[in-house]
Amino acid sequence: MEYLGITFSALLTTLFVIFVIVVLGFLLGGIKIKGISLGTAGVLLVAIVAGVIFYLCGDEKGETVWTIGGKNIAFWNASVSSTFSLISNLGTVMFVTAVGLIAGPKFFRSFNKSMMAYVAMGAAIVLCGVGITVIISWLDPNMNIAMGTGLLSGSLTSTPAFGAAKESAGELAGDVTAGYGIGYLYGVLGVVLFVQVMPKILKVDIAKERETFVAANTIKIPEDNKKRWVLDEFGFFPFFVTIVLGLLIGCIKIPIGGGNYFSFGSSGGTLIAGLIVGHFGHFGKIDMKVSKQTLNFFRELGLVLFLVGAGVPGGVKFVSAFDWIYIVYGIIMATVPMVLGFVLGKYVFKLSIFNNLGSITGGMTSTPALGSLIAVAGTDDVSSAYAATYPFALVLIVISCNLLVLLPF
Repeated sequence: MEYLGITFSALLTTLFVIFVIVVLGFLLGGIKIKGISLGTAGVLLVAIVAGVIFYLCGDEKGETVWTIGGKNIAFWNASVSSTFSLISNLGTVMFVTAVGLIAGPKFFRSFNKSMMAYVAMGAAIVLCGVGITVIISWLDPNMNIAMGTGLLSGSLTSTPAFGAAKESAGELAGDVTAGYGIGYLYGVLGVVLFVQVMPKILKVDIAKERETFVAANTIKIPEDNKKRWVLDEFGFFPFFVTIVLGLLIGCIKIPIGGGNYFSFGSSGGTLIAGLIVGHFGHFGKIDMKVSKQTLNFFRELGLVLFLVGAGVPGGVKFVSAFDWIYIVYGIIMATVPMVLGFVLGKYVFKLSIFNNLGSITGGMTSTPALGSLIAVAGTDDVSSAYAATYPFALVLIVISCNLLVLLPF
């Protein structure tokens, strides 16, 4: 099948499909209804729909191969799945590294009483989700704890927790995977919408709040007048070095008993590396500063790649184990901890709206939600609350899911 010299069987490749998803996702995300839009998360929704289509059009092996122009085109099989996994991981480390480097210069210089509030909110969000999971798994005889743990890791959008639970689940690893796919959709979209809706519900004057927030978060960063060795004008070298260091940190396995281990994974490791490198700004005489423009570029590109890479497999997993009651459970596991965290932040810890929502995106370990919050707030400073809450929440959710899946029901 060839028109104008274009062979459609050669055109419809995985690469082509990826960029079509991105284009359609931005078109969908640009639609605003009463000032609320999906934004970049529109890419995720389109990616999930694509995954659903691939699954529904697949054969009994779950593979989607169409014959176009006399040539077999694989839209979904083991090889394509690996490609999307790579894209997701690449996007994650780019996004989180950029966030770490942006927040790094202020992060360690802003340790104050709010830091304990962030830790407490992260703990409350995760432990609330864990408690709900245990209760639902105990009350519903048709759902085992492996499915519940998968739903929880998906609802909190934590891939490291999913990986830890899957490794500990043994023969029930398939249930963990199915639960993760079902919980993930609302886990992402719910938080993305939450950070946009709450300021409107509370009738927050965004411009005034931003002015107050930026003034309160102004941290004096000491000037480094020493001459440094700049290896490239765009800052690619320090950015990629930070990723390498982060991946090394993420590989470290810490024993937590019972033959189980905890690790920060690629996302947690690169966030920590970004904060450290961003704080010091140099390695010896080598300049490790990255321009704001470069960091913004990597942050947004990483977010898009992550949404595509996670969305398509998520759509496949979502429809493969679809059940309305599981969706309800996933919504509860995501919404109740989110609301609890917001109430604690507002009424107990007296956090500003942006610090409150930033901490919630960290507690929910939600990469896309942080991107939406930055767009709503109009300032990158909200990343500090995310960066303060995220590591603790990540540690807690990974350990919790690792142990949850071992419960006898």
